[in-house]
Amino acid sequence: MDLTSPLFDKIRIKPRRAADAPKIVEKGPPCSRPGCTAKGEFRAPKGRDREGEFFVFCKEHIRDYNATYDYFKGMDDDALAKFREGEAIGHRPTWKMGPTAKGAHVDETVYAEARTMRRKGARRTGDAAQAPRYNALALKALHTLDLDANATETSIKARYKDLVKRHHPDANGGDRSSEEKLREIIKAYNFLRGQKLV
Repeated sequence: MDLTSPLFDKIRIKPRRAADAPKIVEKGPPCSRPGCTAKGEFRAPKGRDREGEFFVFCKEHIRDYNATYDYFKGMDDDALAKFREGEAIGHRPTWKMGPTAKGAHVDETVYAEARTMRRKGARRTGDAAQAPRYNALALKALHTLDLDANATETSIKARYKDLVKRHHPDANGGDRSSEEKLREIIKAYNFLRGQKLV
């Protein structure tokens, strides 16, 4: 029985010594440095516009390559600025979005005017001023003030003053029965004011 067979190596408790083990010859590409015959173990990028392509160097030559490598070599200031700008989005293609995007047939000036009016707190003019639009919560607040959807800013203020005078305890001889109604009126008016409707 031959105990030196490689089949027994798998079941041995102690592996063979390194001197006894057969030597495995490692194969691989040679170093990319001209004249070097050492094995190329370390990958190094080939440079800009050649992404995904690599040199292979030995340990000695990879150090030299890394010390002199410059990704931006040959780029002028304008090209560097453009590269930095593209870096913000990861050099991926982007598309415009919104009303000014290609294919959107909406006049941006309409939106600009609306934003300007909203910032200035301007109200609609013409027919729109006569029929302001309110959301459901605003309509509920208007109902609390005994107003309908056609109420204007001036009519809301006038109704609020009238209701506060009518339900305030000082105005009705200290009667506290209408205090809850007064709280609802103040809350409704504050909501409308918070929505910039008053």
